[in-house]
Amino acid sequence: MSERIATVTRNTRETQITVTINLDGEGRLACETGVPFLDHMLDQVARHGLIDLDIEAVGDLHIDDHHTVEDLGITLGQAFHQAIGDKRGIYRYGHAYVPLDEALSRVVVDFSGRPGLSMDVEFTRASIGRLDTQLFWEFFQGFVNHARVTLHIDNLKGFNAHHQAETIFKAFGRALRMAVAPDPRMAGQMPSTKGSL
Repeated sequence: MSERIATVTRNTRETQITVTINLDGEGRLACETGVPFLDHMLDQVARHGLIDLDIEAVGDLHIDDHHTVEDLGITLGQAFHQAIGDKRGIYRYGHAYVPLDEALSRVVVDFSGRPGLSMDVEFTRASIGRLDTQLFWEFFQGFVNHARVTLHIDNLKGFNAHHQAETIFKAFGRALRMAVAPDPRMAGQMPSTKGSL
């Protein structure tokens, strides 16, 4: 399997974002989005997904965090789509359950080529720090549309909103790690009866 590395830049009037990704990395993150809690969550994705991420983001944070969070999901999704290539020889599906104290979340992903998001999460607070918890949906919607994956996110329990979010992002990283891993039994074949994804 060749190197699975991609760099994507997205420039709009609202944000300027560059994402470099290595799907076969060591779990390193270099990131300053200007949204500290988002940086913390992206660190979970990198570390638990064993994905190297280098992210440069400048956004209109004087308005609010919405455009930066959404556009980062879009750009990260585009980088995944480029880095994964034609998907031959990968597991394709990934899932993870992750607990943190009282919180438990499940994330399931399919690199199907068909964007779809099902997110069943009732955050117990409207914000974590200054980050509006509604923006997590925007992040993941941007990601699935541009990575072209089906993604199911369920927070099964939890009353601490920080813990709810952290279990989601850790499980997201672990599910990605499983899905993009080379499957030795697949031996370069397309993981689909249709012959393409």
